[in-house]
Amino acid sequence: MEMIKLDITKAACFLKEGAVESFEPKVAEAQKALEAGTCPGNDFLGWLHLPSSITPAFLDELQACADTLRANCDAIVVAGIGGSYLGARAVIEALSNAFSWLVNDPKNPTILFAGNNIGEDYLFELTEYLKGKKFGVINISKSGTTTETALTFRLLKKQCEAQRGKEEAKKVIVAVTDAKKGAARTCADKEGYKSFIIPDNVGGRFSVLTPVGLLPIACAGFSIKDLVAGAQEMEKACAPTVPFAENPAAQYAAVRNGLYQSGKKIEIMVNFQPKLHFFSEWWKQLYGESEGKDGKGIFPASVDFTTDLHSMGQWIQEGERTIFETVISVEEPEKKLLFPNDEENLDGLNFLAGKRVDEVNKMAELGTQLAHVDGGVPNMRISVPKLNEYYIGQLIYFFEIACGISGNVLGVNPFNQPGVEAYKKNMFALLDKPGYEAESAAIKARLAK
Repeated sequence: MEMIKLDITKAACFLKEGAVESFEPKVAEAQKALEAGTCPGNDFLGWLHLPSSITPAFLDELQACADTLRANCDAIVVAGIGGSYLGARAVIEALSNAFSWLVNDPKNPTILFAGNNIGEDYLFELTEYLKGKKFGVINISKSGTTTETALTFRLLKKQCEAQRGKEEAKKVIVAVTDAKKGAARTCADKEGYKSFIIPDNVGGRFSVLTPVGLLPIACAGFSIKDLVAGAQEMEKACAPTVPFAENPAAQYAAVRNGLYQSGKKIEIMVNFQPKLHFFSEWWKQLYGESEGKDGKGIFPASVDFTTDLHSMGQWIQEGERTIFETVISVEEPEKKLLFPNDEENLDGLNFLAGKRVDEVNKMAELGTQLAHVDGGVPNMRISVPKLNEYYIGQLIYFFEIACGISGNVLGVNPFNQPGVEAYKKNMFALLDKPGYEAESAAIKARLAK
């Protein structure tokens, strides 16, 4: 099998000669600290060799659970937020028929996502849609008390039990949670749900190769064995023993840190394949939550081209020169569609007749790269042979290990997220949650001024 490939030439040319190579000792030291467990956040390094530690027996257990859900559900709701749903959704959206939600496929249940917002209209419409349907729930939460997910799960649990009966509901509600503690664990044990463990040493944004991501992906009908195999190959390709010039994660970490030091504060993840929209969303959380702290960090943004060339293209081409791009390019689409000839040729596009639509897309990609580089935007390119489980598995591990290296080079703890708690404390105080009386009084006094 092939490997994904990283091309840094159109980005390295914006740095001083030898700048990328100058990061080699820093990158080596960062990766050594990861391997030795001496870096900040070393209690969350369970993802580092996760691919190679996954056994066939474990994948078979996950697949058996997925098969049970698939056989007994018209729809499966994945309840989770942040890293508890983005990875699964990224993979499922990348591999699914773009119009699968319109297709009544008896072989594949509809996969829905909830617990990632507190939109009343969204939740009402979801519960209305599920009325009369045989649906199941995968509740993904380490604590079981994350507001968005806990609120949603309570609604779905009650509805599932009401529609299917308590005993039948037990067969189609699965918990992915902590091994021993937390509200979700207590509920799963009390109700008798099938459950899988979120490892204590794997943070949410690094958890897609745990049951957090693997179970929903298997429920959608995709091969988790191929996904893990791809990640395993990338784990080997990015090992600390691989020379710097041949290690794609080391190169990516070096270039982005070099660009950051030169004043490029924003990284834009670009795709020319709409199926990758949610992969970019997963990537944004991975890098934003890992590096954005201590007053540091590259801001992760994303665009879907060519769509966003008609909205963000102007700013990227001629706006403030604080950006660089990383483009994920899919070499071969799954399907083939030729551009037709038209006798009247009113749109003037007969010069494209007989060409594949993807050929037009690839020329748009190349033309955009040339224009943006000419406009002062450094450009890295990751080429992916095709969108399948194996290559997405490679992409996932590539970005994870590069993130760990890059965060250590930056000098932050890539594995915590203390800033995420600030809004929660304010929200609980405003809602008069028990235990937050002092905070509630203080914040209400502040608002009254």
